[in-house]
Amino acid sequence: MASATTSISSHPAALRDVKAARIGAVRQHVAVAPAARGQRARAVRPLRAAEQGRQPVTASAASAAPAAPVADEVAGPAAVDYEALAHELEGASPLEVMDRALAMFGSEIAIAFSGAEDVALIEYAKLTGRPFRVFSLDTGRLNPETYQFFDKVEKHYGIRIEYMFPDAGEVQELVRTKGLFSFYEDGHQECCRVRKVRPLRRALRGLRAWITGQRKDQSPGTRASIPVVQVDPSFEGLDGGAGSLIKWNPVANVDGKDIWTFLRTMDVPVNSLHAQGFVSIGCEPCTRPVLPGQHEREGRWWWEDAKAKECGLHKGNIEKDGQAAAPKPANGNGNGAAGAPDIFESPAVVSLTRTGIENLLRLENRAEPWLVVLYAPWCPFCQAMEASYVELAEKLAGAGVKVAKFRADGEQKPFAQAELQLQSFPTVLLFPTRTARPIKYPSEKRDVDSLLAFVNSLR
Repeated sequence: MASATTSISSHPAALRDVKAARIGAVRQHVAVAPAARGQRARAVRPLRAAEQGRQPVTASAASAAPAAPVADEVAGPAAVDYEALAHELEGASPLEVMDRALAMFGSEIAIAFSGAEDVALIEYAKLTGRPFRVFSLDTGRLNPETYQFFDKVEKHYGIRIEYMFPDAGEVQELVRTKGLFSFYEDGHQECCRVRKVRPLRRALRGLRAWITGQRKDQSPGTRASIPVVQVDPSFEGLDGGAGSLIKWNPVANVDGKDIWTFLRTMDVPVNSLHAQGFVSIGCEPCTRPVLPGQHEREGRWWWEDAKAKECGLHKGNIEKDGQAAAPKPANGNGNGAAGAPDIFESPAVVSLTRTGIENLLRLENRAEPWLVVLYAPWCPFCQAMEASYVELAEKLAGAGVKVAKFRADGEQKPFAQAELQLQSFPTVLLFPTRTARPIKYPSEKRDVDSLLAFVNSLR
């Protein structure tokens, strides 16, 4: 299939040569095909065979060059043991992983670009010197800054991003039936399914492999075990059926701070939202800046369970982790998941059983107010607030306020959702002396001073 090619634009030569001279040589991308129209409607399409050449350039140490050349002719994907390959590449640099992916799949692989720091994937692809393709999901609800960033990336790299759009009829039906912001009331999965997952499924059916910017440190609850390459557990590729699509995660083992070091070193354009406190960037209604000390995924779907912060594009992470962390009665309350040590351990923090918190709920006149955190020990956001909550408990010891904890995961979660206003972990409740219904702490600020101000305002 014929399609036009576009030459890659480069950074100012003098600046790039100075940076590159310190590091060593790799190769440069020379041509990329824009999205073509006509064949395989709405699917991502292959490049021309003539675009497969490579030329030498230089790059940053952050993208250490492959230790050895990788042959362009590699055994077909069905013949590869991807678990063994993932083990082989576990210590490889992102550039080496990217080079291997592009070498193995040629025009039948594409980079999934979200408009955030995963622009690093495009830079790594360019540095391999191999042709590459980029696609993105335009949900219709992205920030204006993200659309501006897409344009900047296209001009910077001389490429055309292959945009995928949701089905207009499905969007119309969703909005007319449930309104524009139904996800705040019944969860984000339905909206994401219409605007992101189904368009992604159409794109992937035209490919044999795709490349994502997933990192293990992005979401400890769902991404902590992702390999650099895997058989996609959720989607199908060109041939259809289980095992027909391969998923590459070149930066799986890279810390977020190292991604940013790489972007700054290579003078790569970035989304202007990052300068406003946004780290993980998605649709405008479901993304917000994070505060210092908060995990980056706290800026996404903040009203939901912290352990399941995936839109469905990487839902295999949740399914896998859910099997590995199936709730088991692991303590005296019978309400825990095995494998995670308990937290908020302090003489100043009372550990409530189910019976204890039910009794607390029934009381209309309490001798003193109670502050209770609903938590799950595996939750990274609960772990992050442990020190401040324990310090708060010690400050309030002897001050006429009881500080307690109730483990609300596992078999206790339905009860906590129905009776204790639990939506995500951690949830902090104040049980006043003369009010039966507890008052939920509304803020994401979990430092000692903010929590203390909440308590003092309602004592």
